[in-house]
Amino acid sequence: MPGFSPKAIVIDGRGHMFGRLASIIAKLILNGSKVVVVRSEAVNISGNFYRNKLKYLDFLKKRCNVLPTRGPFHFRAPGKILYRCVRGMVPHKTERGKAALKRLQTFEGVPPPYDKKKKMVIPSALKVLRLKHGRRFCSLGRLGHEVGWKYQDIVEALEAKRKLKGEAYHKGQLEVAKAKKAVLSDPKIAKKIEPLQKVIESYGH
Repeated sequence: MPGFSPKAIVIDGRGHMFGRLASIIAKLILNGSKVVVVRSEAVNISGNFYRNKLKYLDFLKKRCNVLPTRGPFHFRAPGKILYRCVRGMVPHKTERGKAALKRLQTFEGVPPPYDKKKKMVIPSALKVLRLKHGRRFCSLGRLGHEVGWKYQDIVEALEAKRKLKGEAYHKGQLEVAKAKKAVLSDPKIAKKIEPLQKVIESYGH
């Protein structure tokens, strides 16, 4: 688990176990860190899909008979489902808990400010390391979609667009690196920039 960071910790939710990820996020926000979770639709829940859907449908029945708008509120969006899970692990009725929850943001897909930021994973919550091979699991996106989340197709389309853009940028960076290497391999240029290179190396680059 990462220590305190003044900058927001951006976590890529893909391939993480739902409860394990939520408990680590809860601890981070209570310790004062800001946490942003992207791609929350790709978070995994252990147990097969049908079992998890039955559980969620049972949860949908729990409401106030007199005035259902009083709550409990049943979120359908994967980001909100994850947020509610974290809320259950935080003393959200105290001032400390309220302040902690303000430090948490959850998103489906990867929205613009975070698509260019470095994202991290939590190894102790990864499905490949925590769930025994062959065990059944389902994704939060599919569960949300089946109980009323309307934006699965839109998020998928935006993600495909983002990946294409990222791939083009990566190819461009490789071309720049290749051209730079070719220029530096020229002995005339290498001799010309040698004194400048020494200055750069003295700064640890």
